[in-house]
Amino acid sequence: MDMTTIFTLLGSLALLMFGMKTLSEGLQKMAGSQLRNVLQKMTANRFMGAFTGMFVTASIQSSTATTLMTVSFVNAGLLTLAQAISIILGAHVGTTVTAWIMSLGMTFEIGAVAYMAAFVGIIMTYMKQHKNLGEFLFGMAFLFLGLGTLLKTGMAMELDKNPDVIAFFQTFDPQSIWTIAVFLLIGTVLTLCVQSSAAIMAITMTLCSIGVLPIELGIILVLGENIGTTITSNIAALNANVSARRTAFSHMFINVVGVFWVLCVLHPFFTMVCHMVGCDVDMLSTNVDYAKTNGSVVLAAFHSAFNVANTFLMIWFVPQIEKIVCKVIKPKVEAEDEEARLSFITMGLMQTPELSILNAKQEIVVFGERCQRMYGLVQELMQTEKGENFNKIFSRIEKYEGITDKMEMEIAGYLNQVSEGRLSLESKTEVQRMLRVVSEMESIGDSCYNLARTISRKRQHSATDFTEKQYEHIQNMMVLNEEALIQMNIVVKYGEQRYVDLNKSYNLEHEINNYRTQLKNQNIIDINAHLYDYQMGVYYMDIIAECEKLGDYVINVIESTGIKEKKATGF
Repeated sequence: MDMTTIFTLLGSLALLMFGMKTLSEGLQKMAGSQLRNVLQKMTANRFMGAFTGMFVTASIQSSTATTLMTVSFVNAGLLTLAQAISIILGAHVGTTVTAWIMSLGMTFEIGAVAYMAAFVGIIMTYMKQHKNLGEFLFGMAFLFLGLGTLLKTGMAMELDKNPDVIAFFQTFDPQSIWTIAVFLLIGTVLTLCVQSSAAIMAITMTLCSIGVLPIELGIILVLGENIGTTITSNIAALNANVSARRTAFSHMFINVVGVFWVLCVLHPFFTMVCHMVGCDVDMLSTNVDYAKTNGSVVLAAFHSAFNVANTFLMIWFVPQIEKIVCKVIKPKVEAEDEEARLSFITMGLMQTPELSILNAKQEIVVFGERCQRMYGLVQELMQTEKGENFNKIFSRIEKYEGITDKMEMEIAGYLNQVSEGRLSLESKTEVQRMLRVVSEMESIGDSCYNLARTISRKRQHSATDFTEKQYEHIQNMMVLNEEALIQMNIVVKYGEQRYVDLNKSYNLEHEINNYRTQLKNQNIIDINAHLYDYQMGVYYMDIIAECEKLGDYVINVIESTGIKEKKATGF
């Protein structure tokens, strides 16, 4: 095999993988947000969850994307582990559509259709309204070009006329346990290395369709690919929280158990699949031309039958699978210092930028909740100004200030990475909104820290104390800020999913502003009346003014989300 042929084959594989990626991205851009909503809501029971996983995966042509979306929803508490397992079971069925698309490319000469799809697709990518559909067609064209006209032709030119290659595969006995173990391992390792079960499936189909690889060994490779594709998600979830690791492990557990039981009944199961598609088992083993004609169809049918049968079998044992997974993957005992660790974007970018936005949204929800906890510490600091725990609480607030700075930098850096990918116009706008949100949330953290520093300065340098009325006014202002933060987090967390009353937030902001103005005027009167000295009035108004600033940052967060009253379709 000369270097030209090697580069042709590698280029064909690259075209195939690029085509699959572009096709999936186009589908996700057309229906990504709607499918996320479907995935979240249509999981009333395990059977509905499996159907939802199958529907979503078949729609976006990516079981990995469906699995990662599911992991994110489990992390956010929107799905239980049991619901996630049922969705993953369905995703295994939905991913079989990809194999049939590849089989179509192997069975028919569709070069002309691929070129036409590329021509129409490239035109549509320049049309704003149909850009996503154009990407889908363009990806489909590259998929078929890489699969049919280049990969299959290139391999056929070299391998089916090479007696050494044919003799090498013929040395393996398909009935040998050793052979099964070797090819199972090869399929697993290749899928893990390439990070694409679709690409290895394409190579397997190609080798079978040109008569080089016996169909019996091809189905073992397919089973290995089913294991290999689950290892990727487990590697990605290594640094994630316990929910992500359990969901990823359940993905691998389901496929490993499925491969084990199907190997125990491999021959009758394979015979049944061949009868389903009207193929003769003996002819597949003895007649090379017959195997070339029907090999890709049999592989696609076996892949589908295995996943459908495994899903139907496993779905009855979802509670038991959940218990096993929870026993194997136990939660880590985390120290308080680990509170700064990000929960959702530690897994890195998802398969496509569109779906990475989901992780960033959930991390922003956590950011808002941490800002609220930090403000709670400020309230506690104010109440324990004379207590022994003052320094301990102040140190925690200082730590939280560092956490908010770190979260802003890491979420913003993640969003900048996401924006470098190919995003729809709506998603680009969404990323800009999210960047503004994290910036305003970091300002809330700074404001909380400024409040703590003012309280600390007053404690250190003043021999006198606030009057009872001053404490009452500060407490009232802090309660208003606390209510504003609660409403902010409701908007950030639920604004996309249900109606949120934004009037509550705006009314609280007006109340905070008016109260600040009232207290400012009253402060001048009280100082002139010698109710307290000027320096105490400065500390007092510094706290009140900072509370008013915090209220402004809160309303800025809400406005940055882009969510409108009675129309929660923005951030």
